Amino acid sequence: MATPKKKTSKSRRNMRRSHHALGGNSYHECPNCGELKAPHNVCAACGHYDGKEVVAKKTTEE
Repeated sequence: MATPKKKTSKSRRNMRRSHHALGGNSYHECPNCGELKAPHNVCAACGHYDGKEVVAKKTTEE
């Protein structure tokens, strides 16, 4: 089994991990209603995807 000859310093260890950070979430504006939504997902506000209504929006009638 391979074992290191020298201790890896905190600086070198952290420089190696500098690319491991998570990126921010991306959002696009819905072309139908203008709300922000995740790309390639159905809009939660209006239920449209790719220019078509795929989820019928519930209406509350009392």
